[in-house]
Amino acid sequence: MKKVNRGLYAVINLIVMIFAGMIYAWPVMAKSIGATYPDWSAAQLSLTFTLAVAFVCVSVIVVGVMSKRITPRGCILISGVLFLVGFLIAPMTGESPFLLYLGFGIICGLASGVAYGTSMSLMSAWFPDKQGLISGILLMGFAAGAFVIGKVFAAVAPPGDETWRMVFRLFGILICVIFIICSFFYVRPGEDFKPVQTNRKKAVREPASEITLSEMARKPAFWMYYIWAVLLAGAGLILVSQAGGIASQVGTEIAAGTIATVIGLISIMNGVGRLFFGALFDKKGFRLTLVLSMIIFIIGCIILVMALTQGTFLFVILGYIICGFAYGVVTPTNSAIVSDFYGRKNFAMNFALVNTTMLVASLSSTIAGRLYDVTGSFLSCVIMMIAFIIVGAVVSVAVRRPH
Repeated sequence: MKKVNRGLYAVINLIVMIFAGMIYAWPVMAKSIGATYPDWSAAQLSLTFTLAVAFVCVSVIVVGVMSKRITPRGCILISGVLFLVGFLIAPMTGESPFLLYLGFGIICGLASGVAYGTSMSLMSAWFPDKQGLISGILLMGFAAGAFVIGKVFAAVAPPGDETWRMVFRLFGILICVIFIICSFFYVRPGEDFKPVQTNRKKAVREPASEITLSEMARKPAFWMYYIWAVLLAGAGLILVSQAGGIASQVGTEIAAGTIATVIGLISIMNGVGRLFFGALFDKKGFRLTLVLSMIIFIIGCIILVMALTQGTFLFVILGYIICGFAYGVVTPTNSAIVSDFYGRKNFAMNFALVNTTMLVASLSSTIAGRLYDVTGSFLSCVIMMIAFIIVGAVVSVAVRRPH
């Protein structure tokens, strides 16, 4: 077997994940787009993000189904083209949000999911000895993309003009070019590939079972984990989708640039959380990972309640840091659970099913937008987050690793 530098492949995949994660910069983008269309409601704008998250999940399923027919390189090329098309269509939006939904919500959502599913599946094959850690690294990049691109967007396309249309077009061209270059490094490991082990490193932990999608779907413990992931992801997506509104409601005199930076803290800490919880899963297992994340999440939500009731912007910052960190548990745990519980031979398809948790959870952002429209306060949204986490804590008791 020829020697390969899997670290280089990981770096290339990380770059792709950073750009694929840009759809999570939506709270910043929504402020500029919303200023162009002030008659659109919070629920109408939130639906764009709901569609994007939903179609990320749809395309991950497609990647799982087609994983044996289309090469990873082909998938990344498809993703780049979809991003280009989506970011060219979205700026054509008129008085109706239809083209925004189609371009950003559906097509860019599909593009992001193709890149996401391909990178996660490919790196799982390259790093069977570090499932949680490699998932955390890639997903940290996915989250970091939202922060970096959100900051760039806020700087060059502030609310009040229509520069966002040109920026969208430039984003599409840039991502397409980068993905074409990166696609040359999207190759699967050979049949004889095994990670190098030293005496100081423990042997690769074998999965608890090696089962197909249909067999996994018949496991009650799998569906308990699935519900837990929906609830925790739902709580996180409520925060992401309403972050701009919460910060603006509390910080009425805070500059738009500062608001964008504070919103970006969610993405930064989400990325840190993904790395932390991915590594924690590898070292301590799933139980401590789930419990610790929920405790931290509840603390963050309580601080946000204090921010909204007392009008203290410092609490908004602290709440975003803590909740963003805790929300980071979901995505690395999804991939690590699939690999550790149900095996690597059918990872692509099994992961595709687990990833539909985000599809179900994406409805929470639209519901939260509707809650705000009805109540006029984001406190109802935070209370909804707390309810999700409490129910998730109850459900998590039934999650079991197969024997």
